[in-house]
Amino acid sequence: MDFDLVIKNGLIATASDVISGQDIGVRDGKIACIGFGLPTTSSTQIIDAEGGFITPGGVDSHVHLEQWNTPTGDTWITGSRSALCGGTTTVIAFASQNKHHESVLPIVDDYAALAKGRSSCDYALHLIMTNPTPKIVNEELPFLVKEHGITSVKLYMTYDPMKLRDREILDIMVATRRLGMTTMIHAENHDMIELIIETLEARGQTDPYYHAVSRPQLAEAEATYRAIALSEMMDTPILLVHVSSETAAKHIRDAQTRLLPIYGETCPQYLYLLSERLKGENFEGAKCVCSPPLREKPADLDSMWTSIANGTFTTFSSDHAASKFGVEGGKRLGLINGRPYFKKIPNGLPGLETRLPLLYKGVQEGRITIHDYVRVSASNPAKLYGLHTKGAIQPGLDADFIIWYPEGKMEPFELTNAMLHHDIDYSPFEGMTFTNWPRYTILRGQTVWSRDGEGFMAKQDQGRYVKRGTSALGGPRNVFVNEWRPPV
Repeated sequence: MDFDLVIKNGLIATASDVISGQDIGVRDGKIACIGFGLPTTSSTQIIDAEGGFITPGGVDSHVHLEQWNTPTGDTWITGSRSALCGGTTTVIAFASQNKHHESVLPIVDDYAALAKGRSSCDYALHLIMTNPTPKIVNEELPFLVKEHGITSVKLYMTYDPMKLRDREILDIMVATRRLGMTTMIHAENHDMIELIIETLEARGQTDPYYHAVSRPQLAEAEATYRAIALSEMMDTPILLVHVSSETAAKHIRDAQTRLLPIYGETCPQYLYLLSERLKGENFEGAKCVCSPPLREKPADLDSMWTSIANGTFTTFSSDHAASKFGVEGGKRLGLINGRPYFKKIPNGLPGLETRLPLLYKGVQEGRITIHDYVRVSASNPAKLYGLHTKGAIQPGLDADFIIWYPEGKMEPFELTNAMLHHDIDYSPFEGMTFTNWPRYTILRGQTVWSRDGEGFMAKQDQGRYVKRGTSALGGPRNVFVNEWRPPV
């Protein structure tokens, strides 16, 4: 048996096991074999992992690239490059509907055209729905599932340009349940937030820090509970995205113990950053404005780690929605005539490249296991979103890998933004010390990142569009019911 690539001497990490002493053989971009002493020829590329972990290529299932509302953010070119350099081999980004759009098909076509030939990593698309007309829900969603393999939608419970009423969410859930789509929900109580914002503005409290004050944990917890109630009524699987608070996570876990198809996601900023970062001088706090906001206490961070370790969180994503800080149209939109207005600051942080190294730090520090890392960073996202050739190291799947340094092999370093490969002028994680980082990233059998060698090695058009199937993880409880019927 001839192989194009053989990876030797690594610890193959899965969501349940660590396999040592066996090689990985790759042929034609697929994992062909895992076994002892695989043969090689003069044409076989050999990578010696030297005892380091080999994990599946990362799947970042929540990424905003080149959207209309992030004009200073990363493009597909720069964002996909950054992804590979941080170990992510597949991203899922968002084609976003505006309220005035009467059809989502042109939106999907236009957004797909932005990515085609301009992504170095593999990619798939979600749909953000803000105007769910009957035609879109009943005719266009089935077309997107069948023809484009777009099997997930994202819904907002806040933001005036995007929020949906509960009835609109219910109507969408009827369709997504029937079609086997994954429904993603940004859960924050819009009216609570608006009241607090108006009160703060009346008091002149408009510095970036007050962004966190305006979006309390209670607003996230209430909307999370309400979203779960809507899901339970319709028996429709949902994923609560970028969960930041202990109470919201508890609502998710309570629903899961009742065997409801409720899933959760969190992000690196909720593991490492606190709201005090919003107090920086010279408007620097604007760099860390995101929604839900950074929380107040170290205990808030600990609760997010616990929710990864105990299985409450299904996925771990970057929610990369970056805006530059020092250019017109970026974060400084919130600085008007020299006065800060937190409501005007674009939401979102850069995090595509740092997502996996930050999660891996949790393994090194004993907060989570290597199995937890694989589960939330690759295996579960692939299952949840119908990426059936991704997310695991087993024969027949795409040969996507990260090879990490053996412990103690990499020289520790302090992160600077200049080390990263995105097109954003800051990172909220600058100054952190790392003792491991992806040594190699391999996409479908091709080495696309070599930290000790040539660095970024991928071609601009190397990424392929992945037409997704239905979720292998999420499903209604009553699997025998194909058409919606009123709950008893």
